[in-house]
Amino acid sequence: MKKISFLTPGDAEFGFGLAGMSQFVCEKDQVEDRMKKIMSEADMGLIIIDERMMNGIDEGKMRETEQRWGGIFLVLPSPVKPAAEIDDYAVRLIRRAIGYHVRLKL
Repeated sequence: MKKISFLTPGDAEFGFGLAGMSQFVCEKDQVEDRMKKIMSEADMGLIIIDERMMNGIDEGKMRETEQRWGGIFLVLPSPVKPAAEIDDYAVRLIRRAIGYHVRLKL
């Protein structure tokens, strides 16, 4: 049976580990080295990387590595949404009440 590993930043240190999963916490500049170590394990089949860790990694290089390795890389969406994606409660309430999007400037 193939194993699953998670690569996360320090703020998610206990998340997957508490669920009994293999989790590695590292800094963004350490991600590629950590991935190489994990990929060298013979029974590793899936590496899940927190989206916040992907800033320093070239996507083309990542795809090439995945093809050579034979396992799967999966990017886990960040639990923290950027400010632009957070919908203001008042705007949602107005939109629901009148059925129209109103832009408020405060």
